[in-house]
Amino acid sequence: MIKPLRDYVVLEKIPDEKKIGNIIIATSHENESAVALVIAVGPGYTDNEGHEIKVQATVGQKVIYKKYSTTDYEEAGRKLMLIQDKDILAVVD
Repeated sequence: MIKPLRDYVVLEKIPDEKKIGNIIIATSHENESAVALVIAVGPGYTDNEGHEIKVQATVGQKVIYKKYSTTDYEEAGRKLMLIQDKDILAVVD
């Protein structure tokens, strides 16, 4: 398993699908949302003034992230993304 450093977070994309009755329709790439599941988080970092900055995201959270801020990575057939904690915009309940 990939282990992120500093303030990086590993996300796994949650597939977009729309349901009409019992039929599931996958959305196109242009319309896909930026929602993912947090798989792993880094330990945080120390800023220039010596303050310890911890990662706010936690494993298992469903989050909304900035679409073009990720580095894609594939491991064991899973499509994962690395992103900095600051580029995670919200937690989805």
